[in-house]
Amino acid sequence: MFTDQRELSRLDLKLVWSGFKQLAPISLFVIVFGAAFGLAASQAGLGDGLSIGMSALVFAGASQFAALDLWGAQVPLFTLLLTVFAINSRHLLMGATLYPWLRALPPAQRYGIMMVASDANWAMSMQAFGRGQPGLGVLFGGGLALWAFWVFGTWLGIYFGNVIQDPESLGLDMVMGCFLLALAIGGEKNLRILVIWAVAAGASLLAFRYLPENSHVVVGALAGGIAGLLWTESGHVG
Repeated sequence: MFTDQRELSRLDLKLVWSGFKQLAPISLFVIVFGAAFGLAASQAGLGDGLSIGMSALVFAGASQFAALDLWGAQVPLFTLLLTVFAINSRHLLMGATLYPWLRALPPAQRYGIMMVASDANWAMSMQAFGRGQPGLGVLFGGGLALWAFWVFGTWLGIYFGNVIQDPESLGLDMVMGCFLLALAIGGEKNLRILVIWAVAAGASLLAFRYLPENSHVVVGALAGGIAGLLWTESGHVG
């Protein structure tokens, strides 16, 4: 088992390729949602190049679909920026949790890796770190797999989108959620983790019910993060 901090932050082609292969199976389901986005983008009037470019540069399915809802002859830029930030605000916490290992890398590598960070490869990288193994390979390699299949799916949706117009009708919208739930269940189990999850879930549900759309993402993440911070600090004091 790796214990040296430099080993935990190690990143090479072998680790990247291993991470790519680990995330490739779940990435196949990403194609379907990429195709759904490609079809929706075409129906919203986006050009083919713009649709593919959005998937390649933004690489955030929920915020891309939200952007389509606001797309029109006059795009409300401030509202669009605020919506995308709210949906993707969880990446702030992802970056914070990964910083102890990312800080050993040069800035170009550090930010390049975070360009392809998403829920699935972040969760698997954190599991690797928790086992005392290097996790940046699965973060970057897995992110490349998810990114490549997302862009490919967008291309398929533009030209062959009518094949699958409604992924939810096939239950495919549950695949990523079940995958992440399985990772969470397989992770560390103690009272602290249970309380953090409960606080985050409760705050998110309340925000979903009483606050503006998409704010539950920010509220749940902040509530869980604050709960974890307070628990850690009180533990240090004791």
